[in-house]
Amino acid sequence: MPLAVLPLVLVAAVLHATWNALLKASEHPLGLATRAVSLSAAISLPILAAVWLWQGRPGLMPLAWPVALGSAGLELLYFIALSTAYRRGELSVVYPIARGTAPLLAVGVGLVLLGERLQPAAVVGVICLLAGIWAVQRPSQAGAALFPALMTGLLIAAYSSLDRIGVRLGPPWLYGWVLWLFTAVFLLAYATARDIPEARLTVEPGTSLLVGVLMSAAYFMILFALRVAPLAVVAPLRESAIVLVTAWGIWRLRERRGAWIRMAGAVAIVGGIALLTTA
Repeated sequence: MPLAVLPLVLVAAVLHATWNALLKASEHPLGLATRAVSLSAAISLPILAAVWLWQGRPGLMPLAWPVALGSAGLELLYFIALSTAYRRGELSVVYPIARGTAPLLAVGVGLVLLGERLQPAAVVGVICLLAGIWAVQRPSQAGAALFPALMTGLLIAAYSSLDRIGVRLGPPWLYGWVLWLFTAVFLLAYATARDIPEARLTVEPGTSLLVGVLMSAAYFMILFALRVAPLAVVAPLRESAIVLVTAWGIWRLRERRGAWIRMAGAVAIVGGIALLTTA
């Protein structure tokens, strides 16, 4: 693995944790997400155009376009579910459940539909994931936030599966920007149809741009890391953000009920993901 990948993925994890904390702190998470994705897509256009010209005007394979559209549709549902979960529950509960559920779902599909068998290390990883999710959810009584948090995890697994196909159908950075643009269009269309005034691009442009830059930077860092390093290395490093977000919720947002159990659960989730991806 190239040495540069380690700090790159860890920085991406910090950026991901930061924008999620800002989204949770917002009074209107979905409005902020819509503004952030839209502004970052618009501002990155000249940069991507310059890179496109510099790289000799590469294109995407025809299949990449429906894949990007499908992934963008799932991203829309992801932002809706995540925003709902953040309105209903605490950051240090929602984020670990959402991020920890996706690998569990992947294991379930492999066992039930594909007839796969788990190695001993993967069995331990599943146990760690289950124990970690139980620990972060139970002390705070997630209640109404539990279902949208679980749905967020399901959608992460779904769009990640499509993206693994999409990045192989052309330059990953080009596929990523097309996906980002489609996601912005879908979010704006949804916000317009639902008449969400907080989604207007003139609302808090500074905060919106900051969150958008954090989102897109983290996303493209992971795309680059996946290009030069195996998924089994990138995935557990990326999910170290679970510990960061849980600690931020406990320390900064004063989500103190069951704090130590919740932190132990977050560490168990990251350990479980590491075991699953390296088994």
